[in-house]
Amino acid sequence: MAQKKVKLSKAEKLEADRRRMREVIARLKREYPDAHCALNHRNAFELLIATILSAQCTDERVNMVTPELFRKFPDARAMSEATLPELEKLIQSTGFYKNKAVALKTTSELLVEKHGGEVPKEIDQLTALRGVGRKTANVIRGTIFGLPAIVVDTHVGRLTRRLGFTKHQDPVKVEFEMMGIIDEKEWTLSNHLLIDHGRAICQARKPACDRCVVQELCPKIGVSRQH
Repeated sequence: MAQKKVKLSKAEKLEADRRRMREVIARLKREYPDAHCALNHRNAFELLIATILSAQCTDERVNMVTPELFRKFPDARAMSEATLPELEKLIQSTGFYKNKAVALKTTSELLVEKHGGEVPKEIDQLTALRGVGRKTANVIRGTIFGLPAIVVDTHVGRLTRRLGFTKHQDPVKVEFEMMGIIDEKEWTLSNHLLIDHGRAICQARKPACDRCVVQELCPKIGVSRQH
């Protein structure tokens, strides 16, 4: 006779999720030992601009555009003095280039006016910049300032839902839920691990579950049976 499935309390489920997430992260660390931010940058300003450009665009495309952009406009003051047509021409291939050009120029102006040309580390100051939401702010906080920060991009959102750690679609809600499940010391690295795994294996349309190092830990929420 089949045993009746015991329903876990909310606290017990949270602890089970924490244990499972620790194992997921441990396996992904072994699989992607060099996991890191894929956007090329030399300083906080370059990463901020590159992250703004990465909206609705691949990191590879952004990395093709930024060398010339930063050669012409290497810092906030220089970019604040650029004309919109100059910026639009340089970033056109990243998509939505008119809006992005306005964001780059306006953000650079704000950095000069309010922060002495430097990129701030406080999340409320970062999100006050044009084109900067929590995702971009957390990229800066984690990568540049070494602060614990969870970045919920399309990969992190998709993987945490497939793994059954969240049901939320809203990135901010996913971020706050993951804060309670992922150990704080792993917040920043977990972003890169999940993103690398999302790109290599757990892709949106055809996840390669047969090659996944965490497949027995994954309930495959939303994945079709053939995978």
